[in-house]
Amino acid sequence: MSADQVYQSLVVLGAEPVIDPVLRPGGPQEEDRLHLLGRLLAITEREITAGTRLAEADEIEDVLHTLLGWSAQVADPSRAADVLVNRLQRTAIQLSKADEGQPPTGRDAAFAAVTTAVYALSAQLAVEDGDAEATRRFLGQAEAALTDIVQGIRDLRLAIGHPQEKPED
Repeated sequence: MSADQVYQSLVVLGAEPVIDPVLRPGGPQEEDRLHLLGRLLAITEREITAGTRLAEADEIEDVLHTLLGWSAQVADPSRAADVLVNRLQRTAIQLSKADEGQPPTGRDAAFAAVTTAVYALSAQLAVEDGDAEATRRFLGQAEAALTDIVQGIRDLRLAIGHPQEKPED
């Protein structure tokens, strides 16, 4: 899909970005493609969120309908895994952009949870590729991120004055 095709999709949705005619006299350029795709993705995710019912039983049904459409579009299992890793990486980056000066919000723990998923899935893909060294590296990164999850949860408990609960004997 070219930058112009993505731009035209945004036009149809009424969400086209303003293109500076001095910088881009011919319209969007191929180097704008990923930026434009990100805008289109944001619109799609907002629409899915707005269309998902919040009652627990209905929400699962809505999510399943969305996943059926997604699976029909990304039918190749290896391609689907690549898409999932990419989605998780984008989510981790979005979570890492914490508001400065704000008290802990659990974002660190959420970031670590998402990166754990990235590394675990990447380790699985490396196993499937027969790459033992990459598998070991991803597993080490996943283990480090697991530690960060626990630390983030502990920090959040302390932020609200709730001490770490001690396990019962």
